[in-house]
Amino acid sequence: MKKISIVIPAYNEEGNVALIYQKIKEVFDGLRKYDFEIIFVNDGSRDNTQQKLEELSQHCDKVKFIEFSRNFGHQPAVKAGMDNAHGNAVISMDGDLQHPPELIPKMIEKWEEGYDVVFTMRAYPKQISLFKRKTSDLFYKILSRLSDVNLTQGGGSDFRLLDSNVVEVMRKFNEDDLFLRGLTSWTGFKQTGINFTASERASGQSSYDLKKMITFAFTGISAFSVKPLYIAAYLGFLFSVFSVIGYGIYVIHSIIAKTEISGWASLIMTIVFFGGLQLIMLGIMGIYLGKVFKQVKERPNYIIKNKNF
Repeated sequence: MKKISIVIPAYNEEGNVALIYQKIKEVFDGLRKYDFEIIFVNDGSRDNTQQKLEELSQHCDKVKFIEFSRNFGHQPAVKAGMDNAHGNAVISMDGDLQHPPELIPKMIEKWEEGYDVVFTMRAYPKQISLFKRKTSDLFYKILSRLSDVNLTQGGGSDFRLLDSNVVEVMRKFNEDDLFLRGLTSWTGFKQTGINFTASERASGQSSYDLKKMITFAFTGISAFSVKPLYIAAYLGFLFSVFSVIGYGIYVIHSIIAKTEISGWASLIMTIVFFGGLQLIMLGIMGIYLGKVFKQVKERPNYIIKNKNF
């Protein structure tokens, strides 16, 4: 009997853990040929999530949990679940029921057809704001253009199935800023996608605010491409040429019109403009340098405080 491991990061999901377990159990009750385990990763929750997980694991032998020493983030939580999974395939999904467990049989079906990676292509329901939908689409378009990996639009969801061979490869990664969505695409293997419409959260509030989304975007872009560095270099060269040409035209115009060259105004504007441009370029280089700084320290992606297996 093949075993499927379900990895679920949990951050302040006390109202959802029992509900998502019940939904997954109902799915596998109809999949008699497969055994399963659910690995909840408590990512430093501040509510009673850990207590709920301990109670649930005492009554359900299929439920396992990993408790972090603090909040390390969603991506390290997913990787921790993969590192400790024992299934022939691993499915990662969120714990708020926005990823429908009813899609699991179809993912397994595609896996049995020979696909090593079965990712999901998310569509947002009408209740989700237009800003959220547009910014999400824009992010993946930009990431695909700037990086060396091709993320299918909407395919950036962390709801995916990985064969055990792919999971073994993912375990070897020791990157500080994990971007598993890009790494999954980068590894290659035989992949296919399934469309789904994201559901509303069962309870609680999303911890992904605009600031975290922007940080996540920078992580994804800087993890898979050095193109921003080239863009910064091209911009510096381009504006330097423009400044020489522009100032030359200004001097010629002043000579022809027999007017004085206004020094302080053009000087101040030039300093402000190119000062801002230099700060942008330094910021881009600083992001990459900061990633190298964190990587060379070789700190672990996460620290496990407690687990029940």
